[in-house]
Amino acid sequence: MENLIIFGGSFDPIHHGHLRMARYASLTLNADVVFVPAANPRWKEPTSSKEDRLNMLKIALAEEGTGAYFVDDFEMNNGSRVNYTIDTIKHFQTKYKNREFILLIGEDEAQSFPNWKDSKEIETLCHIVYIPRKGVDLDPKIISEYHMQRLPYEEAGDVSSRDIRTLRSLDLDPKVLEYIEEHNLYFIKTLLGMMTGERFLHSLSVAHLANDIARRNQFPNPQEAYVAGLLHDLGKELSLSEQKYLVNKDFSEFKDYPDWCLHQFASVSLAISRFGIDNPNVLEAIKYHATGKAHLSPLGKIIYSSDKIEPTRGYDSKWMIKKCLLNYYSGFLKVFEENMIYQKEKGLSIDNPLTKECSKLYLGEIK
Repeated sequence: MENLIIFGGSFDPIHHGHLRMARYASLTLNADVVFVPAANPRWKEPTSSKEDRLNMLKIALAEEGTGAYFVDDFEMNNGSRVNYTIDTIKHFQTKYKNREFILLIGEDEAQSFPNWKDSKEIETLCHIVYIPRKGVDLDPKIISEYHMQRLPYEEAGDVSSRDIRTLRSLDLDPKVLEYIEEHNLYFIKTLLGMMTGERFLHSLSVAHLANDIARRNQFPNPQEAYVAGLLHDLGKELSLSEQKYLVNKDFSEFKDYPDWCLHQFASVSLAISRFGIDNPNVLEAIKYHATGKAHLSPLGKIIYSSDKIEPTRGYDSKWMIKKCLLNYYSGFLKVFEENMIYQKEKGLSIDNPLTKECSKLYLGEIK
């Protein structure tokens, strides 16, 4: 009889770690994989609705483009107050009479398996395989008692759905990310609670452009550009007194800088406190996106440029966008020069050490 791998979870949301696990198990065990999203998992309460989680799962599997994966919404629609694996397996026994069942779980789930409802009966109905998880040391007695098989796969990646929800990782399909944006889920919902619609649209546009520039310039981790772009203006809509408070608290060396640039430092404070961002590349790019600085990092140059030329700004910036897509460095030089001219025309003070040093290094003079 053919094997069928049962892969359940909340999938809140589905990410590449899930897909890498499924792909390895499918190829190793020569089996199709049925993804079973839970409406009401026993151990956790999903953040997004079952409809959104199911939609994102279907999108991700469609993008995978393999007939070996499919979705069964039994747990979504069976009306149970809590979803139990034993009920799902019995459902599949009835639905697929000529299949041998394999239950695919993570090592953390394997560690708690004795506490699952009817765990001994589950073991008699299907073969249990688990994928190693970093930081989990599975009790050998559990392996023996439930005849578990370890799949020696260490490349699922150190990513979790929680990381996705909090913007600490974007290791997911781009189409799923689009869905998150369009339906205001997870970190998008948080952002909308911190800024007005116009500011949010600007930030989202900066994130998209920065991501495009990073990819076209073959950056090793273009996701950093998306995150920095999305969060660069977190402090923009704070009152001036609130911005000054955060600058005094966290970046006192910049407390006497012009009011127009204080939000860049406040945004770093909020990226850390509200989103838990600890990536130094992302934080530095946010920190200097308004003033620039001498020896600005490659990511910093991309965020500086993207902030100034993203399409919703309301002027024709296509030529500068094209330059940045072709070469982020030469594109930045032109964007910086044009912005110095603009700030002078608007009467904005650029008489601060960061901008002066940036101008001296990249333009040879203060424009």
